[in-house]
Amino acid sequence: MTGMRIGVLGASRIAESAIVGPANELGHRLVAVAARDRGRAQGFAEKYGVEKVLRSYDEVINDPEVDVIYNPLANSLHAPWNLAAIAAGKPVLSEKPFARNRVEAAEVAAAAEVAGVTVLEGFHYLFHPVMRRLLALAAGGTLGELRRVEVLMTMPEPGPDDPRWSLEMAGGALMDLGCYGLHVMRMFGGLTGGAPEITGATAVQRGTGVDESCDVELVFPSGATGHTSHTMVADEYRFTVRAFGSAGDAMVHDFIKPNDDDRLTIRTSEGTRVEKLGTRASYTYQLEAFAAHVLDGAALPIGTADAVDNMAFVDAAYRAAGMEPR
Repeated sequence: MTGMRIGVLGASRIAESAIVGPANELGHRLVAVAARDRGRAQGFAEKYGVEKVLRSYDEVINDPEVDVIYNPLANSLHAPWNLAAIAAGKPVLSEKPFARNRVEAAEVAAAAEVAGVTVLEGFHYLFHPVMRRLLALAAGGTLGELRRVEVLMTMPEPGPDDPRWSLEMAGGALMDLGCYGLHVMRMFGGLTGGAPEITGATAVQRGTGVDESCDVELVFPSGATGHTSHTMVADEYRFTVRAFGSAGDAMVHDFIKPNDDDRLTIRTSEGTRVEKLGTRASYTYQLEAFAAHVLDGAALPIGTADAVDNMAFVDAAYRAAGMEPR
């Protein structure tokens, strides 16, 4: 193969940024799509140039012309359809969160290992140079000894029928946004002697069991602290990561959409400087890495073990906030 033939599950809004644009840029084919509403799938195919509309997710997964699966379905449907793709021997690029909880995540990871099938959780931010640079600064001593990491994630309120407000669909701010924030903390943990520990969390619920906002406090083995804040009822989008050290601090201004703002601001005793790391989308870097793995066997920075660990953190954060995991 010179490119991947991609099957898309559902006609989601995120697909334009997460798979359509990157596939077109990198020369991969969008071969098939299916949705619960065939009309939506048809409209999606016509808008984005998908080659054919099939009747069901099963048909997409089992289509012999489909090499890999992109799964952007509602959170509660990630694990079941990832398992279906694994059974068909098709690598999967799955939107985050990996599953509803750690138990489901472990089931998917075990199946993927037995079958020898790759399932990549779509933490696209990790593939962009702006985030790689921030982690390198923290690891390389430019900021001195790491003291604190802060993540802020805010977004305007979704509509009342959005699946992110549904407990059945495994919605909630911690699931939609917090899985990123906790993942960032875990990536810094790799630089500070081990994974952080959740020391507390607070949540504001909308309805029973669905959080509209959730804040999580953490501590690293080194003694450094972390705070990650997430809300789905803000006035604007803000996605920042800031690392504070004994010799300075550095901030990524938009780690989710660096294609809109690729700034990294670094402050040390030598002054303040701003680096711009490029407005190529993080989703494009992610698909490029996924394709290099599928087509050429290149290594990926994270795998299913990371996904299981991250879902364990999500579960623990819910419990710390006095809520039940999804």
